[in-house]
Amino acid sequence: MNPLSQKPPVAPAIPLLVGMIAISFAPILVRYSDAPVSVQGMWRMLFTLALMLPFAGGERLRAMRAIKPSDWWLLLGAGFFLALHFLLWMASLSYTSIASSTLILSLEPVFVMIGAYFLFKDRLARKALAGLGAALIGIAIVGAGDSGLSGDALTGDLLSLLGTIAVAVNMLLAKRILERVPSFLYSLVVFAVTAVCFFLYNVATGADMTGYPPREWLVFAGLAIVPTVLGHLIFNWLLRYVKPATISMSVLAEPVGASILGLFLFGEAIGVWQLAGGACVIAGLTLYMRSEAEAYDRPAERNAQE
Repeated sequence: MNPLSQKPPVAPAIPLLVGMIAISFAPILVRYSDAPVSVQGMWRMLFTLALMLPFAGGERLRAMRAIKPSDWWLLLGAGFFLALHFLLWMASLSYTSIASSTLILSLEPVFVMIGAYFLFKDRLARKALAGLGAALIGIAIVGAGDSGLSGDALTGDLLSLLGTIAVAVNMLLAKRILERVPSFLYSLVVFAVTAVCFFLYNVATGADMTGYPPREWLVFAGLAIVPTVLGHLIFNWLLRYVKPATISMSVLAEPVGASILGLFLFGEAIGVWQLAGGACVIAGLTLYMRSEAEAYDRPAERNAQE
């Protein structure tokens, strides 16, 4: 039976659109805060956990007892790399433009594909490889353009790239864990580990974790509610009803939506290099997503024929 044959309570296009708009606000909210990014990340996770806990229920929390020790190590690793992703990517926004940072972040599925090839021996279709090449060329174009602007812009691009690799590692670990752990429980544990990682980092660096004005607390709460709950958690829920490739396509919405918001809210003009590189990235990722969709459809088609 096709797992996507069940009917969702609402048309998938509605929550998908909400999620795509929500994730576009992540870099905007980060820019509005004057707090260290490690503090923003910690409170983002803590507020998200506070919103999730009322829905955890005793049964879901008791399911934690069934998690094997080996899976606990994977969960710890996933939480660590998620914290590393937030730390690096959010820091990149202090150096480079919103457009460049989010374009590089959209390479996440490409790095996941590369990691899956080496770790899980997943085959790479020619169309997917062509998409990979086009996306990497696009990022090289963006980097070349930013290097002509300032050294800081190139530093920001590098931080965003490293942050994207970190979240790709997080996704590869999630792929292994979610075979045995429910998605809600996975998110709850990983977000808690991420919050602890940020807390320890803030203690080690001496960052002030409290005493911020009301405006900052609104930003922290906004980061939890908008891009996390209305964005990523909605996407996790949608995986029950739509193809993974459909969800993956949402990564294309963030650089487009965030760049438009950055233009209107911060006056960040989108340069020729960013437009050219962005076109290559989006074209490459679209080619890759189509390859993923075709690969996903083949088993369902074979089952239907049988």
